[in-house]
Amino acid sequence: MGMEALLQNYTNFVLIGLITHPAFPGLVFAIVFSIFVVAITANVVMILLIHVDSCLHTPMYFLLSQLSIMDTIYVCVTVPKMLQDLLSKDKTISFLGCAFQIFLYLTLMGGEFFLLGLMAYDRYVAVCNPLRYPLLMNRRICLFMVVGSWVGGSLDGFLLTPVTMSFPYCGSREINHFFCEIPAVLKLSCIDTSLYETLMYACCVLMLLIPLSIISVSYTHILLTVHRMSSAEGRRKGFATCSSHMIVVSIFYGAAFYTNVLPHSYHTPATDKVVSAFYTVLTPMLNPLIYSLRNKDVAAALKRVLGRWGPSQRIQVASMIRKN
Repeated sequence: MGMEALLQNYTNFVLIGLITHPAFPGLVFAIVFSIFVVAITANVVMILLIHVDSCLHTPMYFLLSQLSIMDTIYVCVTVPKMLQDLLSKDKTISFLGCAFQIFLYLTLMGGEFFLLGLMAYDRYVAVCNPLRYPLLMNRRICLFMVVGSWVGGSLDGFLLTPVTMSFPYCGSREINHFFCEIPAVLKLSCIDTSLYETLMYACCVLMLLIPLSIISVSYTHILLTVHRMSSAEGRRKGFATCSSHMIVVSIFYGAAFYTNVLPHSYHTPATDKVVSAFYTVLTPMLNPLIYSLRNKDVAAALKRVLGRWGPSQRIQVASMIRKN
């Protein structure tokens, strides 16, 4: 690569955005900002609730807190830049900023793949081997699961990010997307990237199949165990234990399947952006809401924390009034 091409490769990119020419950018900004605030608030509340309430100090909620941490970072990777671009005419993103987005996006997406798979294993142990649950899901194993999820996701980021950014981008600098997603970035390359895209496709399919296999095997055993239960109450509790996780898995893996597995002939830029918005913006908001609305333990913990906070605040206010 010549010096001129090298310098051009390190110049800024331009993000076209979720909607190329929105008729009402203020309305789009308000909707996206509202979703962003709800996502951040819901995930932070979930993290603090699990940390503060001792009844939630269990392996399942420890893993759930890690999912909320990933979702919080995930939504912060793309949405602030999207909001800025909706209000500004300058939609540029630096070469390093684009690389940083790709790395974090790949790391967090891969981490969630693995974490959701391991959360399915946790539910399998809870339903199928309840007596051995404290042994099979002790603190060391939980930490190993979490670290493994983060490391597994970061391997994808460290592997694909430098290769993607090493291609020469000597044509248009306009990325037809609202963040630096690899397929959209590669379309700007002035050399053939088909071999790399094929290898990347195989890598993504592998990263999907490993946790998906764990989920499938875990839930097959869970369904068989629940089916053999004699009491209707036992079956209800068994399904209730897993329902929230299954909804989250279906949403996340459904969008991931479209993005990473479906052949390119089925993709269009507009559809790709909508699906990407779904799992980078909406999913981080939906995950904590699904777990909190469908989970009695979380709802009860929230009531306990608010109950403790309420009287203490009233006592502080009363003491301040007396002093004045």
